[in-house]
Amino acid sequence: MEHAGTAVVIGASIGGLLAARALTGRYAKITLVDRDLLPDEATARRGVPQGRQLHILLARGREVFEELLPGLSEELARLGAPLIDLHDQVHWYNDGHRMHRAPSELRAFGVSRPLLEHAVRARVTALPGVSILPGHEVVGLTVTPGSQRVEGVRVRPRTTGTSEPITEPITESVIGADLVVDAAGRASRTPVWLRELGYECAPEEQVRVDITYVTRNYRRESHHLDGLSGVLTNAVPALPRTGIVAAQEEDRFAVVLAGMLGEEPPTDDEGLARYATSLAAPQIGEVVRSAVPLDAPVRMRFPASTRRRYERLRSFPDGYLVVGDALCSFNPLYGQGMTVAALQARLLADLLTRKGDRKDGRGDKRIARRFFRGAARIIDAPWSISVGTDLRFPEVKGRRTPKVRLVNAYVHRLHAAATADPVLGAAFLRVLNLIDAPARLLTPKIMLRVLRGASARPPAKTSPAACEAGTDGRAAHAPADHGPTTDRSRSGSPGNAPPRA
Repeated sequence: MEHAGTAVVIGASIGGLLAARALTGRYAKITLVDRDLLPDEATARRGVPQGRQLHILLARGREVFEELLPGLSEELARLGAPLIDLHDQVHWYNDGHRMHRAPSELRAFGVSRPLLEHAVRARVTALPGVSILPGHEVVGLTVTPGSQRVEGVRVRPRTTGTSEPITEPITESVIGADLVVDAAGRASRTPVWLRELGYECAPEEQVRVDITYVTRNYRRESHHLDGLSGVLTNAVPALPRTGIVAAQEEDRFAVVLAGMLGEEPPTDDEGLARYATSLAAPQIGEVVRSAVPLDAPVRMRFPASTRRRYERLRSFPDGYLVVGDALCSFNPLYGQGMTVAALQARLLADLLTRKGDRKDGRGDKRIARRFFRGAARIIDAPWSISVGTDLRFPEVKGRRTPKVRLVNAYVHRLHAAATADPVLGAAFLRVLNLIDAPARLLTPKIMLRVLRGASARPPAKTSPAACEAGTDGRAAHAPADHGPTTDRSRSGSPGNAPPRA
């Protein structure tokens, strides 16, 4: 099919780049607009403040990235990113229970966010018709009379790229487009712009978790982690702390220590070591105490998971879409964001190549409705994982249906049984990595193994260091006061997961 029309993508981060890749099958010219002056090398940038934190690309995400950008996996391997068997090469401590390891087909790359974004950006910008306008911000939309269709964006320069102040007046310019895609992440201005255009705001679901996490890189040596590539221990109501170690390129480990609901990891060396030692996985404390640090710790805060239900709006302007974190921003401890963004990009590509679309670049007027409905189905499972697990914590405000309570209790028993049964560990990890639907954990075969296995396991023990933190295993200070929170999710949770995507 002969490509026609133009598209603009707001934001050139992972979500925006994947969206641009999806559009290349339909639009002749695609412009990504980003606030940053993008680096020529794989380095963190100001416009992605979470870029220096540990990121995990789930096994399903790796598969879809490769579908969208064939050869990416080979390139990442060539750049030194290790390919990790998530079941056999990682120490998993879920609710204090150490999972039985076994070989699997669940593979994920240990790769830093800057390297992954750099590799993706190089491949996307090499595609015909794709370009990036760096150092500019989108300040508004241009629309037809009556605001029924978006016709482009208004942009203005944000920086000169030097330390010299801008002396000339900053003027706006307009980039016309047949389709505009908001991939600006949590900083999305779509709710404000829709309100200014006279549209109602999308219903919003929010779950406040008040997470603080600290990431630091260490030199990786063969004796660490018993020679494996990673370790994870999840937060539990008695001790809302998480720790993860993940092998990455350049023979290093990225170590993240996180706290929920007011728990805050320190950033001094001794404080980091004490915090790491309080976790159920002893390997994390060993790495922090013995490995050579390669940089300074970097702290990040995440107040709440937010989902905007654009699929529920009765009207929405033609020629406009919202993707990625601008659509749903997940709790970073579950590592879902990049995988969900990739699945949305694949959905968009599929919708745009269906028969019957117009050939002038404007496409089917129902594209937004079809996309938002499809994206909602993609989001449902990871959102239920994230929200259902967070609702285990009494301080998290939200509706705890009988289903949520039952599923959380059941998954706790699954973790206990998985210490001896690798079939249960594999089933859990397949759901966690968005390969299988959460309902797969409730099949008769899996439920029988859980009931048989958990009844034979002793209760998990809290680490001695955690017991020293307080009489109930919590840290000595109380969590911060939480403001009003809305949670409309009615789904259960299949358990606990690694950090951010």
